[in-house]
Amino acid sequence: MFAKIKSSFFIDSLRLQINTPKGNFLRGVLKDDTGIVCRTIEKNILSEGEEMTWTGLNDLPYGRYTLELSHGEDEMKLNLVKRV
Repeated sequence: MFAKIKSSFFIDSLRLQINTPKGNFLRGVLKDDTGIVCRTIEKNILSEGEEMTWTGLNDLPYGRYTLELSHGEDEMKLNLVKRV
């Protein structure tokens, strides 16, 4: 795992800890339970073990989401829930 999420529940932001060497590129895609892309993010990693907060998620409807993260050829999927 090259990233850890602080909590699988979120309200308006997601906190991630990135465990890749600096200089790598991270891409994230947040999809709703029907598979529609709701948000994307791309970030250059500046330091190993960097923490990142993905803000601006407050206008998404409540429900289940999938976060797909990729870094190089590595990919991972995390199940999330937006709640009150």
